[in-house]
Amino acid sequence: MNAPCALIAEDEPLLRTEIRDALLTLWPQLRIVAEVGDGVEAMQALDQLAPDILFLDIQMPGASGIDVARHASEKAHVVFITAFDAYAVQAFDQGALDYILKPLTMDRMKLTVQRLQQRLQEPPADLRGLTDLLKNALQSEPRYLKWLTVPKGHDLHVVAVADISYLRADNKYTTIATRASSFLCNSSLKEMKEKLDPTMFWQIHRSVIVNVSAIETIYRSFRGSLEVKLKDREELLPVSAAYAHLFKQR
Repeated sequence: MNAPCALIAEDEPLLRTEIRDALLTLWPQLRIVAEVGDGVEAMQALDQLAPDILFLDIQMPGASGIDVARHASEKAHVVFITAFDAYAVQAFDQGALDYILKPLTMDRMKLTVQRLQQRLQEPPADLRGLTDLLKNALQSEPRYLKWLTVPKGHDLHVVAVADISYLRADNKYTTIATRASSFLCNSSLKEMKEKLDPTMFWQIHRSVIVNVSAIETIYRSFRGSLEVKLKDREELLPVSAAYAHLFKQR
């Protein structure tokens, strides 16, 4: 019997790496034939590479997890990568699907590997009848980021979004500052803005997004422009004229 092969479809590069590394550790015989970052690429890779297993982020650009799951019906065993809470995850305990919760844990990955090794003895499930279940699950998916993984030296750190003080554009990357530390994220500020709750994070300059709850004081400079002082951070953040209206009394 040929060694089983898998496709990882996840739009967060660091999480893709975590999943791949965990699989290499827990299931050395499994071949990772491709890693893709959006739904359209996932469907193309499914057709071209015919993997036995698909690790699928339920929310990706290009095509939704529902679309990709439909395309994978009876072709591959599907494991969703989700940010669901424990209640929403009950929808997947039907036997046809499996799931990995974000943030990733090795204990959960070990259980998923054990389930997959058993399921490979059977043909992949027909997922077309689960469309309604998947739609309900997708609606339960948090719209905005709750946490993210960022590199720090040779390690990966999990940062809760609520703990971020501000984000600043750094060429094609983004510096993420918390009260205690700073990290460099390999997404642009524009990409990060789309993933953040706009009621919680305000863009105050073309290169700066601030967590409103982290603001301590708003200063007016001698030139009349505004500057923001954050809790437990020394630097002052500029507020450009285009965003000054955010700080007017409402």
